[in-house]
Amino acid sequence: MLNLAEKDFPFGMSCFVRDSKLYMVSGEKPKPGASPLLFPRQPREAGHDKLFGDRGLSPYVYVLDLTGLDSTTDLDLRKHHTSMLAEKPIPIAEEIEGKIYVLSGTPWQAECLLPIPTFEVYDPAIEQWKPLPEPPFHEKRCPSSQIYKVIYHSVVGTTIYVLALSDRDYSDYYYSYNVNEENWKLVGKSEDKLPVPYPFTPLCVGKFVPAYSDIFIYISHNSRVCAAMIPSNDKSPTRYQRLDEVDGDLDNRDVPSIKGAVVELGEHEMCIMQPGKTDSEHDKLGPCCSILYITTFKVEKLLHSSSSAQARGLKLLKTADASDVSQTSSHHDVQDIRAPFLSITCLSKGFYDLDAWGPEAPHICSAFFHQLH
Repeated sequence: MLNLAEKDFPFGMSCFVRDSKLYMVSGEKPKPGASPLLFPRQPREAGHDKLFGDRGLSPYVYVLDLTGLDSTTDLDLRKHHTSMLAEKPIPIAEEIEGKIYVLSGTPWQAECLLPIPTFEVYDPAIEQWKPLPEPPFHEKRCPSSQIYKVIYHSVVGTTIYVLALSDRDYSDYYYSYNVNEENWKLVGKSEDKLPVPYPFTPLCVGKFVPAYSDIFIYISHNSRVCAAMIPSNDKSPTRYQRLDEVDGDLDNRDVPSIKGAVVELGEHEMCIMQPGKTDSEHDKLGPCCSILYITTFKVEKLLHSSSSAQARGLKLLKTADASDVSQTSSHHDVQDIRAPFLSITCLSKGFYDLDAWGPEAPHICSAFFHQLH
């Protein structure tokens, strides 16, 4: 893990990897010498770096070349030669069709208005940033974090889906943005309104297994690790499998998990990262300890994964709860419907104590894997 705060970089940057380079976007910059532990809890007391303006918001993009053997230890992050049009606190950054889309999140200083534009795109072909239509949940930029709180997001093809708190009635709503049409749409309050399977909604986080175009590994909204077999047509159901081999250890620990990350390690190898905090005095790590649970595992399809069980289970699977596919049923085909379609081999697993990183509940903005050759 890279402790960027100790290296005097902004808090809350979002990252992505492109062409063997790590890009770190925006964030909030505390004043030099400020305690890394104090800033997330009391940003006013910690103070902001005035070189980044009164609010300490960063418009910069930092780049780290990952091709060197010591690239992740030397942390030779350098400013990109272009800056964003406006600062973005705790941003969402996604690469879609070769362009970089950056959306403002919720700043630590919640009473301050968001800089405009809150949404913009970078085109590497012409090396320019372009403002995009303001999201409905950012339009008023009211002085309350609840007005423009971005909760979760997901990307499916050329569409960004966002779950955010609306200023209309202070309720959570789903929104969509198509990068080709360049317009925002209000989808509704329920994820059922989204035109995508449950694992692709903002409630989940996941990745396709590189070796299989139809196998999606994801963490559900209730922190269960599952796999989905996505059909190639709309007439077939999506099949689900709980991966108890991957997250079973969490069931034996009093560890409320927070939304984590799924990372591809190879053609068949995947990684799950789930942060959390222990809340039991009986946990050997101690109460209120920040931890990170990391599992690496190999995914392989079973030979019968495309058997007739999929067809026989069509009706029931359409109504199955994809957030926890361990539920039981009295249906006589339940064994066929629940028959696993993947073989999972755990390669490593363990809990990592994050107390040295601060007392706050850990939160993963983004994650990446880079293998040195």
